[in-house]
Amino acid sequence: MALASFSYYSSAMLKRIALLALLVTTPLYAAPVRHKAVMPAALPKYAPPPAIQLQDVEHAVITTTEGEIVLELDGKHAPISTLNFLRYAVSKRFDGIIFYRVMHLPWGTQPSGLIQAGTQGDPRRVLPPIAHEPTTVTGVHHKAGAISMARNAPGTATGDFSILLSDIDGLDANPKADSEDDRLGYAAFGHVVKGMDVARRIYDLPLDPEKGEGPMKGQMLAQPVKIISVRRWVGAWPGPDQDRATPAR
Repeated sequence: MALASFSYYSSAMLKRIALLALLVTTPLYAAPVRHKAVMPAALPKYAPPPAIQLQDVEHAVITTTEGEIVLELDGKHAPISTLNFLRYAVSKRFDGIIFYRVMHLPWGTQPSGLIQAGTQGDPRRVLPPIAHEPTTVTGVHHKAGAISMARNAPGTATGDFSILLSDIDGLDANPKADSEDDRLGYAAFGHVVKGMDVARRIYDLPLDPEKGEGPMKGQMLAQPVKIISVRRWVGAWPGPDQDRATPAR
C-alpha cells in the first residue's frame, strides 16, 4: 500500500515506518549501476590511526561550510563508539566528507528529526566496523543534540553518524521489542555543546526529491554540506567565558 497520506496511518505505524530508515548508512560506492559512482583519479592515502588514550570526557570540533559544531563525547560510558569517532578524526578520515541526509519527522515539536554525515562506505576512508553499544548499557540516550552511530545491522557501524534535532526515543534500545534490531537500538555516544544553530541551518536546507533509494528517497540534501575538518580537542575544554586559544588537533 502506498504511503499516500499520513492521516491514513496510526501514529505508531507512521513512527515505525520512519524509524526503520532513520540511522541507516547510505553507501556512496555501492550505488546501483544506473547511478554508478565516479572514483576520483587521485586517491588520498590515510595513515593508520594512532593509539589514543581515551578520556572519560572527550571533545571534538566539526568545522563545516555552515559553521562549527562542538561535541562532547562520553568516553566513560560509550568507549567503543567514542574511540571509533576519534580514530576517524585524528587520522583525518572525516576531512572532506559531507552532511548528505536530513530526515524531517512529522511528529513532535519542530524541528523534529536528524542530520546525517559520514564516509558512506568510501573504501579509502572506512575503518573496520565496531561492536554495538546499546543505550541499555551506556545510559546515553537519543535526546535533542545527541550524536549517534548510523549502521545497517547491529555491529556494522563504521564512519557514518547522525546529530539529532529532537528527542527520538524510538532509537533507544527496547528490550521488550519483537525484533532484535529494535531490542538493540542505536548507539548514542555524546551530544552537541555548541553549534545546534549550525545543525538547524543544515536541517533547513533544501532536499532533492529524486535523490536517495527506497525509504530514504527525498531525504538527501540538494547541495550537501562539506565538513572541512573534524578535530579532537586535546586538554581541558574551556568554559563558556574562555577563548579556545589552543587549536584542536
